[in-house]
Amino acid sequence: MIDLATRPSRLLTNFDEVRSILSALGPESLDEVRFKAFARFKDAGIPTQKDEEFKYISLRILEEGHFGPAYGATVERSQLAKVPLGELDAITLAFVNGQYAPELSTADLLPPGAFIGTLADAIEQSGPEALASLGKVATLEGKLGKQNDERFVDLNTAYLGEGVYVRLEDSVILDRPIHVLWLSTADHGPFAAHPRTLAILGRGSRANLIESYIGLAGTYFTNAVSEIVLGDGAILEHTKFQYEGSEAVHIATVAVTQEGNSTYTSNNLNFGGKTVRNDINVWLNGEHTETWLNGAAVGLGDQVIDNHTRIDHAKPNCHSFETYKTILGDRAHGVFNGKIFVYLDAQKTDAKQTNQAILLSRTAEFDTKPQLEIFADDVKCTHGATVGQLRDDALFYLRARGVPKQEAEALLVYAFAAEVLEKISVAAARESVEKLLFEKLRSKELSEEPTRG
Repeated sequence: MIDLATRPSRLLTNFDEVRSILSALGPESLDEVRFKAFARFKDAGIPTQKDEEFKYISLRILEEGHFGPAYGATVERSQLAKVPLGELDAITLAFVNGQYAPELSTADLLPPGAFIGTLADAIEQSGPEALASLGKVATLEGKLGKQNDERFVDLNTAYLGEGVYVRLEDSVILDRPIHVLWLSTADHGPFAAHPRTLAILGRGSRANLIESYIGLAGTYFTNAVSEIVLGDGAILEHTKFQYEGSEAVHIATVAVTQEGNSTYTSNNLNFGGKTVRNDINVWLNGEHTETWLNGAAVGLGDQVIDNHTRIDHAKPNCHSFETYKTILGDRAHGVFNGKIFVYLDAQKTDAKQTNQAILLSRTAEFDTKPQLEIFADDVKCTHGATVGQLRDDALFYLRARGVPKQEAEALLVYAFAAEVLEKISVAAARESVEKLLFEKLRSKELSEEPTRG
């Protein structure tokens, strides 16, 4: 047990101080939920590397960083032109330092049966019952596994203020993507923001959701939670793009519940941040679901990027396909932990998991830990993991044709990541991410010496 009152971090403080902070954060109807979540987080404390789920990532900065509550900041619309995906043609909800920015958002005419707005708007329109699913998706209570950890979900809930609410009634199809843009600029000292998204798609509905986390300046902590419920036959493509600042800590939980015949596609892209952790948990709660988890991460300098995925095959006749690719240079450290649980009744499960990493320097490090726990006997489950370097022959081929060394290396690394990036169906978003990746790679000499392929 940690004596939280003595910790220097303002993330962890006494209950009365938290109560006074929370009173200004949002709907009073959520007060009880907040206070219970804070109590759970206070009991657990910030994880250390002695905790199995966090053994490869140090979060000491959260104890020492003096992160205060998020504060207001101004971002001009003209600045969005310089932000990746900032001018995406989409139904846009923008937030600055966790606070809703209507001047950067769009007011779109939505089809009947669709609601896209803030959590406060949802309560004002439909009452507190609109958020009945909040907190019930991002929980591992009662699910398999001895090391289940929800403390950052509890921390997010404790500081729950403004957030995003998406609801599509049955058979509603959105032609335009939804873009939730979280901008952070710490120009008055370190802060912690706790973005929250709740998306509920009814039977047979369809949407494309893009979440962007972009850092503009300073040191800050983003602790994001996204909860998604897919009704029978619903289809959602969910792209989460993280390009936080070089001194930022980014921790995110994406929790999904799929009912029968639904399809969920996750594109999890991580290019920025100093310390990054993503947990993507999918609960397959109906037969004949499809789940696609795609991930690409680029770490340079001293970046740490830790991706944890979990798929619970709780029903029979479901299919999951997972591909994660990681690119690491300098002293960067990457982690991939992919869990697949196949429950006793989940016969005819088909689950495939692949993760691959390219190390561009002798000092880069990658830890991979695939985990399969199978309790049914009529299943097809496979996993594969590889860690390698750029191939000498491919690099020689490009250089022999006049391509400069840095650009040749960038092309090869880009080709490695392309399998994931091409899964982004919104062309403008895909092209923006591809351009950013190529420029990031081309601007740096990636290899220290001739590699062995």
